[in-house]
Amino acid sequence: MDITCSGLYTDFYELTMAQGYFCSGKQDVRATFDLYFRTAPFGGGYAVLAGVEQALASALAFSYSPDDLEYLRGLGFRQAFLDYLAAFRFTGDIDAFREGDIVFPDDVLMRISGPVIEAQLLESMLLNIINFQTLIATKTMRIVSAARGRPVIDFGLRRAQAEACMAASRAAFIGGAAGTSNTLAAKQFDIPAVGTHAHSWIQSFESEYAAFSAYASLYPQTCTLLVDTYDTLASGVPNAIRVAREMQARGSRLRSIRLDSGDMAYLSKHARTMLDEAALHYVKIIASNQLDEYLIESILGQGAPIDIFGVGTKLICSYDQPALDGIYKMGCIGDEPTIKFSEDPEKINNPGRKSVVRFLDGQGKFFLDALALEGELPESLDIVRHPSMPLKQTSICREGVRPETVLLPVVRAGRPVAQLPELARVQAFARERFAQLPDEHKRFVNPHTYRVGLSPKLYALRQELMQRRPGNA
Repeated sequence: MDITCSGLYTDFYELTMAQGYFCSGKQDVRATFDLYFRTAPFGGGYAVLAGVEQALASALAFSYSPDDLEYLRGLGFRQAFLDYLAAFRFTGDIDAFREGDIVFPDDVLMRISGPVIEAQLLESMLLNIINFQTLIATKTMRIVSAARGRPVIDFGLRRAQAEACMAASRAAFIGGAAGTSNTLAAKQFDIPAVGTHAHSWIQSFESEYAAFSAYASLYPQTCTLLVDTYDTLASGVPNAIRVAREMQARGSRLRSIRLDSGDMAYLSKHARTMLDEAALHYVKIIASNQLDEYLIESILGQGAPIDIFGVGTKLICSYDQPALDGIYKMGCIGDEPTIKFSEDPEKINNPGRKSVVRFLDGQGKFFLDALALEGELPESLDIVRHPSMPLKQTSICREGVRPETVLLPVVRAGRPVAQLPELARVQAFARERFAQLPDEHKRFVNPHTYRVGLSPKLYALRQELMQRRPGNA
C-alpha cells in the first residue's frame, strides 16, 4: 500500500482543523508555514537534510480517493467539506534547502505557502518524511566521518522498522553509505548492492574450509569470507588463507574477510598480520557487529587495520535517538505575520515570510546562517541577533565573507519548478557541504554551536509581536 499520496497520511487533528477553516470561510485565506528543528540530533552540531524529493512528490500527489472520503464521512465530516476534499490538490508554493545540505537548528528547511487548508493538511506528512530521513542521514554522516575515509555499508535491513527500511537506506546513502544490503532499496534508488554470506552457509557444510571453497568457486570476483563462525584466528583466518591461495593459483583473488564478533581491534590486527605473512596484502578486512561512530572512532584510535565497516542496527534504527524534533509553525496568516508564544523562549517561533542566507568565510567554510524577512537583500545584512538574548549578536562585516541563498523555490502554484538531482549527486553534494563545515562543529562531544541568527528587521518584528501578545485580549 502506497500511503504517500493519500490525504489520510496526516494526523487527525489536521483534518478537524481543515474542516474548521472551511466552515469558517477561510479556505481561500493564504498562510505560510515553516518546517525546522530546534536541536541538532545526537548531541551534535549539525544535521544532513534528507527526504526532500519524497516530501515534494507526496505533497503534489496528496489527494482523497472515494474510499478515503467514505471513511471520513463515517467519522462525521460534513458533506460540503468532503466535496471540497474530493477535488483537493496542493496549489501553493514550496521553498526548500537542497537535499543533502548541512542544516542547523532554526534554519527554515522548507517554507510552505498557500491556502491555509492546503498548507495545514501537509504538516504531518512533511514532518514524518523529513524528520526520519534527516535523522538517518545525519547518523550515517557521523559514522562515515568516524570511519576516516573507509567505506561504510548499510547492513540494517533486518533491524529496520518494517517498510521504513526503504526510506532509511535511501537516507543512509545520502549520509555517505557506500552501499546497502537492502536489495530492494538498491534497485529502487540505484544504490550499490553489497553482501557476503551468513554463518548458516558455513554450518551447512561438513567443514569451514569446504564452505569457503564452495563460496569462492561461485563468486571468484567478489568473494568475502566470514571468518568467525567457529574460531576466528585458529580456524577462520587460516581457512580463508588456504582458499585465497587456491584462488590465486586459479587466477582470481579473495576480496576480503569479515569479522562479526569479538574484539575488533585485537582480531583485526592479528588477522592482518596472518594475511600479510601469507603475502595476501590485497585482502581487505571488513568489520561488523553493533558498530556506531563512537566504537568505530575507538577501534581506529587503537590502530585497527580495518578497511570497511558494515553498520546495521545503530545506523538504520538511529539507536541512540529515535526522533528528530522537527516542527511546523505558522509564520503568516493572510499578509499578517504571526507568532506562537511559550513559557519556554526556545519554543517561540520566528514570524513572517522568511528567507535563509548562509554566509561563507574567505576559505569557503560556513560562517553563519541568517534568517531574514523575505525581500531583505543579503548585502544589506551587517549583523545577526540571537532571538532571545538581546545582547548576543554577530557582525557579518568581515573581509572575504560572502552570502549564499539556500532556501530555493521548488514548487510554484502546485507545480514543480526545479529539477531534482539523482541520488548519487545528492550524496556528492552532502559530502561537499560537509567539507565546508568547520571541524569544531563536527565533534561528537561538546561540538561548537553554529550561529543561526535573525536579521535586525526580523528581530524587531519578533519583539514587536511579543509585546502585543494578542492572546491576552
